[in-house]
Amino acid sequence: MNKIVVVDYGMGNLRSVAQALRQVAPEADVRISGEVGDIRSADRIVLPGQGAIPDCMRSLQESGLKEAVLEAAANKPLFGVCVGEQLMFDWSEEGDTPGLGLFPGKVIKFRFDGQVQEDGSRFKVPQMGWNRVHQSLSHPLWNGIADDSYFYFVHSYYAVPAERAHIAGETPYGAPFCSAIARDNIFATQFHPEKSASAGLQLYKNFVHWKP
Repeated sequence: MNKIVVVDYGMGNLRSVAQALRQVAPEADVRISGEVGDIRSADRIVLPGQGAIPDCMRSLQESGLKEAVLEAAANKPLFGVCVGEQLMFDWSEEGDTPGLGLFPGKVIKFRFDGQVQEDGSRFKVPQMGWNRVHQSLSHPLWNGIADDSYFYFVHSYYAVPAERAHIAGETPYGAPFCSAIARDNIFATQFHPEKSASAGLQLYKNFVHWKP
């Protein structure tokens, strides 16, 4: 049986992520767990995250799950969501926080300095709501999802990968920013697939069946 573990380290929208996964994979064993043994025995891992990245990183370390997640990242399909995506980078300027170092790059805050949108309104931080995602990279997880589909965002910070090849999706907000990353067995999004209607469910469905 396909065992999918949503990592519970005290931060994240766990139940809605698990519910979305169960909806697209009713035959799978989807569980929310903060147990190292469950992560090690899982076939696939989802790393969610909400709130401030210093708190998320601290909780991941104090829960004893950081090493288990890094082990999983070496060889299992891993999906990061929102702050779970940001954690994968070397560093975040939010609290001057070191990340997991799975992707070279950094996480920075939106800065608009009075820049206005086409309708004359100011850009808001956090970005909150629907926005489109351009598929910068051909990837199995985009299968069945139209380019420039809309996904749901809630965030003030965004990732800046050091390598262009790792950018799987980009979204316009003032200027294009990286909204999805991928390499080898890892895929992660700044947006919330579980809040993104049919496109988000298709993304999770593709992850459930992905064989990197």
